[in-house]
Amino acid sequence: MQIESAQFGTIEVADDKLIQFPGGLPGFEDCRDFALLHPDADQPRVFYLQSSTHPDVAFSIASPDQFGLHYEFTLTDDELASIELQRAEDAAVMVILRRNAEESGSPVRAILTAPLVINLGSRKGLQKAIANVGCDITLRSAD
Repeated sequence: MQIESAQFGTIEVADDKLIQFPGGLPGFEDCRDFALLHPDADQPRVFYLQSSTHPDVAFSIASPDQFGLHYEFTLTDDELASIELQRAEDAAVMVILRRNAEESGSPVRAILTAPLVINLGSRKGLQKAIANVGCDITLRSAD
């Protein structure tokens, strides 16, 4: 499938790289289908979720494990059903990364209070809002 991306241009995406968010993402409810991209295939530390229908909508995401973070939270029965998740080992948890575009050299921040949960088998995902996460982590380059 070909996808138009403001960041990456026209890209060819294999079906196994597409992820559906049945409920969309908060603030982007009409964006339900995304391609999972990682330009650095040798060391995919940061991935990109690119909307397949809106070229300007893309999110940088990463595994919280890279930062030594491990989540423990419960999905409701409705959430489990929406992504067809039956086994915990089929779930991947990712966090959206953001940077203040108005500040040159601003640090990358992980949005820890709203991780993405992706069922690797069904390729369906959701964003889980978590209240009372008690930390704030800033990521800085080692340069």
